[in-house]
Amino acid sequence: MKFASLSKEVLARIVPNAQERKETLGKVHAFVKELNVQLKRNRIPAKAVLGGSYAKDTWLSGDYDVDVFVRFSPKVKENLSDLLGKALGKWNPERIHGSRDYFWVRDSVKYEIVPVLDIKKAVQAQSVTDFSPLHVAWVNGNGKKFKNDIRLVKKFCKAAHCYGAESYIRGFSGHVVDILTIHYKGFLGLLKNATKWKPKVVVDHNNVYKCKALLMLNKSKIEGPLVVVDPVQPDRNAAAALTLENLERFVASAKAFLKKPSSSFFVEQKIDFIKLAKKGHLVKVEVKTLDQREDVAGTKFVRAFEHARRELDEFGVKDAGWVWDKNANGVWWFVLKENKLSKLVDWQGPPLKIAPAVAQFKKIYKKTFTKKGRVWVKIVREERTPKDVLNRVLGDEFVRSRVVTSRLV
Repeated sequence: MKFASLSKEVLARIVPNAQERKETLGKVHAFVKELNVQLKRNRIPAKAVLGGSYAKDTWLSGDYDVDVFVRFSPKVKENLSDLLGKALGKWNPERIHGSRDYFWVRDSVKYEIVPVLDIKKAVQAQSVTDFSPLHVAWVNGNGKKFKNDIRLVKKFCKAAHCYGAESYIRGFSGHVVDILTIHYKGFLGLLKNATKWKPKVVVDHNNVYKCKALLMLNKSKIEGPLVVVDPVQPDRNAAAALTLENLERFVASAKAFLKKPSSSFFVEQKIDFIKLAKKGHLVKVEVKTLDQREDVAGTKFVRAFEHARRELDEFGVKDAGWVWDKNANGVWWFVLKENKLSKLVDWQGPPLKIAPAVAQFKKIYKKTFTKKGRVWVKIVREERTPKDVLNRVLGDEFVRSRVVTSRLV
């Protein structure tokens, strides 16, 4: 299928149609208008404006997470979050702690309301969030021709499971997608260039560092596999959180798509457990996560999963992953090479050159042998199956402090 007709087919699904725009934007604009009324009523010197993908017109059909920036004068000395919380009182918002606290208000639309300083120059910023309106302005000024391309890249990344700046995902953020799509002049341009990427990749849209970004940026900002010089904050790597695993997922999907384009690359597939079970011994764990802020609960969920995965190393982990619906319910899955380990296992003792320790070891264990310059003994395994290991792991304090409940299924 030619890309022109393929993209037309995909965009018909992911670009909000006229009815959806009318209904959703009607609610959103009404909320922003009422928030401004409340700001004025409480004599708070600030103005609420749309932010994020809604302000850039890059939002996807069915995506009702809306950023609202509340812009305060830099002259305001009071705590911006406290002032905003006062104006939001009628909505009973959820306060989220961060570099500067922000708020969630939920109904059919989820609003993330962020207090920012109304800055004109970078030096006026007091928090990283103060740059957010400038990011919107940059995209609207430089990416007018690429709004639908940005939508395509977002959906492509979501389908490849590498989208999201959250700390438990560490994928491509919306801002990074914007920059890359504009820099490479569209969806196809980005994918074609991505097939040539080998860490460490540097994208400096304005050529601020004259091809010397890796030498001139702070070392802590170039540790990841992709360095995207933020066009609004040149001393910042917008892709600093991206992991090598997620970069490789994107590159692999780009290569596969260019080899054989298909609309399936824009569909978020459910995990096919029947197919996974054919690769080895499949083990699943149902998990209920903590009732905490999404990125906090998600991070703890993933840390507990990684702990369980490490504990299964002896079984040969061929594949593993997780799914989480962000409503507290998740699943960990592991595909293992072995389903049962030998009854006996070699237990390592001290080096042969430490005679007293060897003598003590042999006193405790009668049937010892030597290997690789050490004394060893064969002992009976306490845990021979994945179930044995996971039953112990799921009872560990490390896991129990990070998820509410977990059980083998």
